[in-house]
Amino acid sequence: MFHKAILPPGGDLARVTVMQGQALASADPGLEYSTVLGSCVATCLFDPQARVGGMNHFLLAQPPAGYEGASVDEHYGVYLMELLVNEMIGKGARKSHLKAHLYGGANVNRNMMRIGTVNAEFARKFLVNEGITLAREDLGGTQARRVDFRPASGQVRLRTVEDRLAPPVQPTTRPARALGDVELF
Repeated sequence: MFHKAILPPGGDLARVTVMQGQALASADPGLEYSTVLGSCVATCLFDPQARVGGMNHFLLAQPPAGYEGASVDEHYGVYLMELLVNEMIGKGARKSHLKAHLYGGANVNRNMMRIGTVNAEFARKFLVNEGITLAREDLGGTQARRVDFRPASGQVRLRTVEDRLAPPVQPTTRPARALGDVELF
């Protein structure tokens, strides 16, 4: 729950959804970032002195070993964490003043690799390596989360998404044997 609202004249907030692969920063008191997370992680950064905040949303921590993509893939935390810090600095924040909140990293599908755990561990390690204070985290578990963040005040509202409201995970089924012919050439 938000503690005290700092709203622009008129009291209306502009809500911006932060999608996978995005990192956004602002000092606008009339703005609220919002995202929904499962195994993904969102980092909310805030500089209380500059009153600048930002949020990112990453799908995977980093590319697989041996990956040699021709371009940067914005869905990886290794890219989006750096991008968020740089966006914040570009808006007047100082890295030494940053406070972080981490959310998400759930393992929502029990039949899959523990992607959420890997994402959470990566985000924590990144903050330690960069000397950024971790003020709060809500990581892990099996439930999806919705995060609303007001970048100019650093206020965060977190809600879990009930399992019954989350879409069911359907395992893929393959035929027991191949049907049809394949011609190799």
